Amino acid sequence: MGILKKFTKKADKKVFEEKKNDTQKPTVLASVPKKVDSKKKVEKPARPLGRSDGKPVVKKSSKTKSTFYLTEAVLYPVVTEKSAVLASSNKYVFAIDKNANKIQVRSAIKAMYGITPVSVNIQNMKGKKVRHGRKFGKRKDWKKAIVTLPEGKTIDVYEGV
Repeated sequence: MGILKKFTKKADKKVFEEKKNDTQKPTVLASVPKKVDSKKKVEKPARPLGRSDGKPVVKKSSKTKSTFYLTEAVLYPVVTEKSAVLASSNKYVFAIDKNANKIQVRSAIKAMYGITPVSVNIQNMKGKKVRHGRKFGKRKDWKKAIVTLPEGKTIDVYEGV
């Protein structure tokens, strides 16, 4: 609140009035010449660091990015008839984290299986509308990645199925 602060004690009020009546001139940190030459640069007076109350200035970042480990980017392989047909052409389908991007999926596949993908395509999948008796609902939205591997490289996705 600063100067406009409401005082409850008389002692605080007296201290405020003493500071108000104080007639000392502020100290000049740097002298500025009166005439300015167009060729010479004028030094700006030094400013004190931090705020006027002595507390340090803390800058908060405006953009926050979600961070997660590489193995958290890829959740599980999607095992369907369509993904089995795609596997014959070296394309594998994975369910991925909602916040993951192509670069994170590519590095996660490389870390998990040791194979660098040729390309990564990502799709946002809408959750299906479902019904439980009289109540209607919706499944969660999710994201899937179709990962294309180089020729001759394969992943054992259907190992435990």
